[in-house]
Amino acid sequence: MNATFWQEEQDEEQFVVPDNVVDLIFRIKCPSLPVDHAWSLSDAIHRELPWFPLEPQAGLHLIYGADSGNGWERPSDGGETLYLSRRTPLILRLPKERLDDAAELSGKTLDIDGFAMEIGKSHTRFLAMTTTLYCRYLACETGQSEDEFVQSAVESLQSLNLRFKKVLCGKGTLFTTPQAPLLTRSLMVAGLSLDDAVTLQEYGIGPHRIRGFGLFVPHKTV
Repeated sequence: MNATFWQEEQDEEQFVVPDNVVDLIFRIKCPSLPVDHAWSLSDAIHRELPWFPLEPQAGLHLIYGADSGNGWERPSDGGETLYLSRRTPLILRLPKERLDDAAELSGKTLDIDGFAMEIGKSHTRFLAMTTTLYCRYLACETGQSEDEFVQSAVESLQSLNLRFKKVLCGKGTLFTTPQAPLLTRSLMVAGLSLDDAVTLQEYGIGPHRIRGFGLFVPHKTV
C-alpha cells in the first residue's frame, strides 16, 4: 500500500472568522480632508482616545475616498483636498476589548488640520474571509529599492509564519511626517489560507499602524 499525503482545500462554508480583532466603522460628517492626513487624523484620534497609540493591535484605515466618479479622479498630490461622499466612513481596526472605549468617539468633532470631522454612530465588521489581501500603504525604508522592499515584506510575512504564493509591489505614495517625508508602496499578497489571511489582517506588517500604514484589506478584484 502506497503512503499518500492529501490536503483538502479549506471549506469557506465551514470557516468562521474570529472576532478577536474587528473593524469599527463610524459614520462621519466631513465634506473634505487633506489628501495627506495620516498624521493629523491619527493625532486627532489620539487626543480623544489617549490609549490609541499604546494599543499594539489598534490601527487606522486612512480615508481613501473614491478613485473616480462623474469625471472626478481622486487627487494624488498630498497637498490637495480630498472631497468625501456622505457614505465615506472612518474605520479603526481594534481588538474587541477596546470597542467600548473607542465608541466614545461618537458625538465628538475632530480637528484635522483645520478640517472638521463630526463622528456619528458606529458598528462592527468582521475581518474579511479571502485568500488575497492588499495593503495600500506600507512604509519603505530610506533608499530601499523595489526588490529590497519586496524582500523585506516577504521576511515580515514569514515572521508571522504565513504561507502565501505571490507578493506583488505596487505604486508609491509620499507622506508628510514631523521628521521627514515618508515613502510608502502598495503590496498585494495572494494564495493565503483563510486562517493566514485573518492573521495578516489582525497583525499587519511594518511600522506606523496607527497612522494608517501596514493594514491589509480584501483586494478590490476579489
